[in-house]
Amino acid sequence: MEENKVNIDKEEISEGDEAVKECCKILNSEEKTESDKENTASEETKEEETDKKSRKEKKQSKKENEELIKENEKLKEDLKELNDRFLRMAAEYDNFRRRSREEKDATYENAMADTVAALLPIIDNLERAAIYSDTEKIKEGLEMILKSKSSVFSKLGVEEVCKVGDTFDPNMHNAVMHIEDENFGENEVCEIFQQGYKKGKHIIRHAMVKTAN
Repeated sequence: MEENKVNIDKEEISEGDEAVKECCKILNSEEKTESDKENTASEETKEEETDKKSRKEKKQSKKENEELIKENEKLKEDLKELNDRFLRMAAEYDNFRRRSREEKDATYENAMADTVAALLPIIDNLERAAIYSDTEKIKEGLEMILKSKSSVFSKLGVEEVCKVGDTFDPNMHNAVMHIEDENFGENEVCEIFQQGYKKGKHIIRHAMVKTAN
């Protein structure tokens, strides 16, 4: 009887162990399921965070690209404006050079025309003097020419640079002869062989002179 009871108890214990094991399996399975759920949730959270980060980076990248495009367009406009300004300046400079050249040519031509016009009275008097064979008439004609020469040179702003009695000046005079004479001062011009002329500070021709002492 007691042996049977022991056997029954052992069977019951054995059955109890099986039940415990089964419970443990169930618990372990539930824990694994929970762990899997947690891992899955964690992975999903990471994926969501990664996706959010990716979307944010794309949005930021898109914004930066738009800013770069705007900046590029602005640079293109600035470059076009600078190019237009350069072309205008180049055209204006070219026009300025052309006008300056034309004005310079016109100034030279006008000066030449004015000079010739001023000399025409002298030429007219020479032509008149050439008609006469009478010596007195020719002399009168030459005197008229000399008088008109002074008038013409005065209109042109041309002056004589030397007269007898002036002190020799190498800037205006060219001494071709030299004498010793007590009647003249030191380095005094005592004779003019060929008159010199100037316009303002510009020497047109040096006077050819003889100096004394």
